[in-house]
Amino acid sequence: MQPDFKYTPLTSNHVKQLQAICPQPGQVLSEPADCLPYGCDNSRQYALPEAVVLVQTHEEVVALVEFCRAHHLAITPRGRGTNTTGAAVPIHGGVVVSLEKMDKILELNTVNRTVHAQAGVSNQAIQDYCAPHQLFWPPDPSSAAYCTLGGNLACNAAGPRAVKYGTTRDSVLRLKAVAGTGETLMSGALTSKSVAGLDLTRLLIGSEGTLAIITEAVLQLRTVPSAKQTLQLCYRSVQSALAAVCDIMKQPETPCTLEFFDDTCVELLRQHTQLDIDKQVNAMLIVEADGSALAVRHAIEAIQSASANPGWCSTQHAIEPSDVECLWSARKMLSPLLRNFKPCKINEDIVVPISELVNLVQGIKTIGERRSLSIVNFGHAGNGNLHVNILYHPPQEEQAQQALSEIFSLSLKLNGSVSGEHGIGLSKREVLARELDSNALAIMQALTKVFDPDAILNRGKALP
Repeated sequence: MQPDFKYTPLTSNHVKQLQAICPQPGQVLSEPADCLPYGCDNSRQYALPEAVVLVQTHEEVVALVEFCRAHHLAITPRGRGTNTTGAAVPIHGGVVVSLEKMDKILELNTVNRTVHAQAGVSNQAIQDYCAPHQLFWPPDPSSAAYCTLGGNLACNAAGPRAVKYGTTRDSVLRLKAVAGTGETLMSGALTSKSVAGLDLTRLLIGSEGTLAIITEAVLQLRTVPSAKQTLQLCYRSVQSALAAVCDIMKQPETPCTLEFFDDTCVELLRQHTQLDIDKQVNAMLIVEADGSALAVRHAIEAIQSASANPGWCSTQHAIEPSDVECLWSARKMLSPLLRNFKPCKINEDIVVPISELVNLVQGIKTIGERRSLSIVNFGHAGNGNLHVNILYHPPQEEQAQQALSEIFSLSLKLNGSVSGEHGIGLSKREVLARELDSNALAIMQALTKVFDPDAILNRGKALP
């Protein structure tokens, strides 16, 4: 049962002490109008913090946590607020600790292929910094231009490249963090191999700020492939496209991205983008292969052969960089376009084994028809991770929530999970108990007490 946390209300004296810890002008915000932008994230849930502190150093985070622990003030760590589950919403008021000013890249080591960066640096800034050295960091969420490294770590964000390169957890060597005790924690190693102690790095990644505030990370980079080729595969039906996904993933050549778009997505892209999509097309895949020129040529041939089932319509090669940009720009436009489709939208990111994708999408269609709701699916099919969008009018709120519960149940029935990359936050706390057994949840609750014995770090998030 969720404890009833009792936090101390923030006073003017508290604010003065916060200003002493973070003395630069504008570091501590306490006026409601100034705090208002820090009360929400991309989930559209909202709660007003009592103060916002824009920390600039690890030492300030340590002092801030020690202070909040001594006075039992709630802390909500935050990057740029792109999370979609309410993980950055300060439901207990208290202090929002924003790491957006800790945005420095501290060191790039091209021999070890690592980059050491602060938590507030954007994903795109890391990519841009490493690109001249022919290196990149694999996680590539659609909000890369804006989202922060700390947010990527907190939610174990991924993106399209995860099908080949894995999630954030797979590309982090070391973390520097501050536990709820105020103690500094260094986890991991600067080597790609290490079995010294328990893997606290992978534990902290995805914990949504409930165990510690991550301030710095050493990331494992990859070399930029010398060649890449992008395909737009079109199908007459959703079932044909998903069957092609299974066939592509059965053959030996692993694509670096494999994205799926259902019939509603295809129609929106046909109407609102420059993509050339024939009228007979009702589903689409974007597939990329990367590596050496010879390896890419072999991979593309194998992918085309595997994907050409009876429902296949056409294959278009994106030859020019502008063609590739057009495809990915269209992909990034989908979520904003769906917000204009109907007034209300629930965006979830369930994941199932790839072999169950056809059953998942068919089941979601049945749920939508039974409840007279439009449900649109797209996303990272190469990982079995789909973004499921329930679109509805305000009077249909109850039906939409019932449909969402049924979709979660369907995902779990198909041996999947209720979250592939968005995390749990506020939105999916209670449904987590349907996925994890009581013993596992009890251990997780016990671990939060080890890291944060006074329950000041983002309480009420991630766990039921």
